[in-house]
Amino acid sequence: MNMLQTSERNITVSTHINNPSGQVSMKFVTLVSIVAALGGLLFGFDTAVVSGAVGFMKERFSLSEVEVGWAVSSLIIGCIVGAAASGVLSDRFGRKKVLIAAALLFVIGSIGSAIPDTFSGYIIARIIGGLGIGITSTLCPLYNAEIAPAKYRGRLVALNQFATVTGIFLVYFINTSIANHADEAWNIASGWRWMFGFGAVPGLIFLVLLFFVPESPRWLIKQGRAAESLPILLRIHGEELAKKEVLEIKESFKQEDGSIRQLFSPALRLALIVGVGLAILQQVTGINAVMYYAPEIFKQTGTGTNAALTQTILVGLINFLFTILAIWLIDKVGRKVLLLVGSASMTICLAVIGIAFHTGHTSGNLVLVFILLYVASFAVSLGPVVWVVMSEIFPNRIRGKATAIASMALWIADYVVSQTFPPMLSSAGPAMTFWIFGILSLVTFVFTMRVVPETKGRSLEEIESLWSAKKV
Repeated sequence: MNMLQTSERNITVSTHINNPSGQVSMKFVTLVSIVAALGGLLFGFDTAVVSGAVGFMKERFSLSEVEVGWAVSSLIIGCIVGAAASGVLSDRFGRKKVLIAAALLFVIGSIGSAIPDTFSGYIIARIIGGLGIGITSTLCPLYNAEIAPAKYRGRLVALNQFATVTGIFLVYFINTSIANHADEAWNIASGWRWMFGFGAVPGLIFLVLLFFVPESPRWLIKQGRAAESLPILLRIHGEELAKKEVLEIKESFKQEDGSIRQLFSPALRLALIVGVGLAILQQVTGINAVMYYAPEIFKQTGTGTNAALTQTILVGLINFLFTILAIWLIDKVGRKVLLLVGSASMTICLAVIGIAFHTGHTSGNLVLVFILLYVASFAVSLGPVVWVVMSEIFPNRIRGKATAIASMALWIADYVVSQTFPPMLSSAGPAMTFWIFGILSLVTFVFTMRVVPETKGRSLEEIESLWSAKKV
């Protein structure tokens, strides 16, 4: 406590330098959050870049259909491992250092994916890049949550999802520009390499900018370095709230033992259920089946290849625009309201799409319209909100490990959906496939209604105290 008292005696002088108004320094917080959210851009870039390259790679390496699937999904294996390791690593070495390591892994993976002469060399590089994506997908929202004021935490954490959809848009235009640079022979030999290699550019930008952001103040306090956290909190909150925040954070650590078994205690078991449950439901409601295989879905309606690709662009545009809407709404109407409205709308849309395929009424734009409504419903709810909730519901001492567990569950669910969707589409048919996703969207609505608390406007320490009153 001596370090804290010494730091507090110096706050009055430094307040006028760091935050003279004593108000939330949104310029500082926003800049830091944007840097962290660039991890989301890498996420979107790396998951989408393969869609433009895999056709040329199939010709270059003479890939079978199974190998094509492995070329797409190998990244997710790395993501699962990276997400699983992120909690332990960030709790030990700090959020900032582990994010720097993740940026390096991403750069290595991007360059490595561009230069191999063998398919196995490409797979190894993609898994390395996936490690970086798995880490950033967990730690970027967590870092933003730990540094953001409660009033603005939702929108600042949701910047990560906005950056993800921006990365998807960006890579689409980059892939198109590269593919149009020369003929197909050049694309088979070299074009796909440039698509992957270009990812090193945002990776290097992310790496450099990370050196200019502070460490998470909550992690510093956890390490007994409260004096180092105070200047950071001061710039965010001003003098009075900074001192109050430090004391609340320190008190929360006294009530926790920091072990994973704490999550299974009666007081926190529900937090684990909410975090892991929402992570899985975000994926099993089918969003990445649509995002990864949109052209194939539209071809099922009788649409030609070029028209299917154009309709896929519309899917990306709707995803982008409604993610912006979610950032504006999330701190106004709350997390739970968005989840309820979004999952209800997704259920209706998926039911209609299933009926259209079942009855054969797929001509015209009926399926397209309801897929766009489904994507809009996801983008304004489960897309950003799940990452926000995962980053804020767990206790301070075990937030890194607990968020990693939820993130790992999300990536595993993503892998399962991406691998099972093509055989489901061919065996069960599109109608039954979309009805299954619709039922799981209904499950999401009920789950949210019954067990997900509203966290809008609460500090992380206040959210932590909610669980003691909601034991299961």
